[in-house]
Amino acid sequence: MAALPLPGTNRRRELRQFCRSAELRFKSLELLNLSLTHRSVTNETSQLPRDRLNNERLEFLGDAILGAVTAAALYERFPGKNEGELAKIKSVVVSEEILSGLALELALDTLIVLGKGEEQTGGRAKKAILADALEALIGALYLDSGFKAAADFTAPRINAEIDRVLENRVTQDYKSLLQELSQRLFKTYPVYKLVKRTGPEHERLFWMEVTVNGKSYGPATGRNKKTAEQEAARLALKGMESLTGH
Repeated sequence: MAALPLPGTNRRRELRQFCRSAELRFKSLELLNLSLTHRSVTNETSQLPRDRLNNERLEFLGDAILGAVTAAALYERFPGKNEGELAKIKSVVVSEEILSGLALELALDTLIVLGKGEEQTGGRAKKAILADALEALIGALYLDSGFKAAADFTAPRINAEIDRVLENRVTQDYKSLLQELSQRLFKTYPVYKLVKRTGPEHERLFWMEVTVNGKSYGPATGRNKKTAEQEAARLALKGMESLTGH
C-alpha cells in the first residue's frame, strides 16, 4: 500500500482546527486530508498512484456507510412505513442537494483541495464536489476509527435531515408523481430517453427527455441520469398542469 501524502504544517493546523470545530477525532490527518482531496488534483500530479491522491475510493466507501446509517435510522424510526415509502425518504435525505448543504455547514468548501482548473471554475461551490467530499470524509472516519465513530458522526446529521424532509416536504419524487399521473390519465408509462452527454468525464452532464402519451418534454440536465430524469419529470408535470387543473 502506497504511503499517503503528508500535509504540510499549515495544512495540519487547519485540519486539527476542523476536527475541533466538528467534534471529530482523527488518528491519521493524512487520511483526513486525502478525503478532502478532489480528483482534479490527480489530473495535475503523476508522482503517486491515482487512488492515493484523491478521495474517489473513500467516497465509494462513505456512500455505502451513509446509506447503511440512513436505512437503519429510517427502519427504526418508522415501523409503519413500507419499503417503497422508506426508499423515497432515503433518496431525498442522501441526495446531492442535502449532502452538499451538510458539507457547507461543516465548512468543507474551505478545506477541499482542488486542481487549479477546478479552482478557477468555482469548484468549491459545486454541489457534486461538496457532497462527494462529505461521503469521503465518512469513509475516512470509518477507516480511521471504525464503524461506530462514522455512524456517531453521521446519524445525528441524517436524523435532522429526515425530520426536515418530513416536516417541510423539501423535495418531491417527480418521477413517481409523473408515473402516477400518466397511468391515471393515459393508462401508459412515461418513457425516458438520453439525448446526449456533455462535458469532461469528471464533470459529465446528462441531457434527458421524457415522453408522455406521445408528447416529449425537456431536455433536462443533471450530473447523473437519475437527476436528469427527475428534472425532466418536473418539466413534464409543469407542462401538463392544464390537464390536472393545478
